[in-house]
Amino acid sequence: MSARILEGRSIAAEMKEELSAQVAELERGPTLVALLVGDDPGARAYSKMQAKACGEVGINYELRQFDPSLSEDELRAIIAELNADDAVNGIILQMPVPEHINGREMQVSLAPEKDVDGVHPVNLGLLSGGQPSLAPCTAQAVVRLVEASGVEVRGAEAVIVGRSVIVGKPTAILLLDRGATTTICRSTSRDLGFHTRRADILVAAIGRAEMIHGADIMPGALVVDVGMNESRDPETGKFKMVGDVVFEEAKEVAGIITPVPGGVGPLTVVMLLRNTLEATRRQREAATRKLVDAPGTGA
Repeated sequence: MSARILEGRSIAAEMKEELSAQVAELERGPTLVALLVGDDPGARAYSKMQAKACGEVGINYELRQFDPSLSEDELRAIIAELNADDAVNGIILQMPVPEHINGREMQVSLAPEKDVDGVHPVNLGLLSGGQPSLAPCTAQAVVRLVEASGVEVRGAEAVIVGRSVIVGKPTAILLLDRGATTTICRSTSRDLGFHTRRADILVAAIGRAEMIHGADIMPGALVVDVGMNESRDPETGKFKMVGDVVFEEAKEVAGIITPVPGGVGPLTVVMLLRNTLEATRRQREAATRKLVDAPGTGA
């Protein structure tokens, strides 16, 4: 019997409705600024998804595009200006950036309270310490799908294949906080299949097309495929999007599986919106406290 397909689109639609209602309660809608350096097709496509989703829930979205020759110092100055602008609630640097720019350093230059992608060391540190934080969007999307699956997380064996700072590691922390026993593997892990075959919850986030086969999956497991890889069809010669899991094999073994595309992707964008709303609330609450506590206010 084939696995149940766990789509992300319907969950994303429900969350957008909730976010739209919450944004409508604000006196001023949040403002999210996206920075795109160069013309990477993937980054441009993601920008379009962000703009559309923001428009659907009432978040003001501004895409600032720059020539690929923009220097690192110029980009740093632009980020500093946005950090200081009270009208801007969220900032996201679209990745990848041109090779002459250190993308990670630029992300670190973002004000943590405006880092709605959840990649600043402060936010990652708060997450690892179990404190409220703006967690990475893809990791949040994975966990939301796990919750929607109905699988009991507490006590489950969760194996994450991929150790990236924005997906693998934060996903492991979020699942650990929910009671799972978590293991992080990498592509070079000795006997990778040994680990994946004992997973009640298997998260594939290694970024390698169809690396995990049906034989690598425990029967009845929940499989969340984060991979988004282009693969050429040998018969037609056309490119198609595939995950890190061989879907046709995996669906005959797993109990529940997410598709690619249509699984994690739609929810990742929604988590960006949720982070933007949360960042806006925190900033405005902090501004109100500052005003109340200021000398001469009678506080």
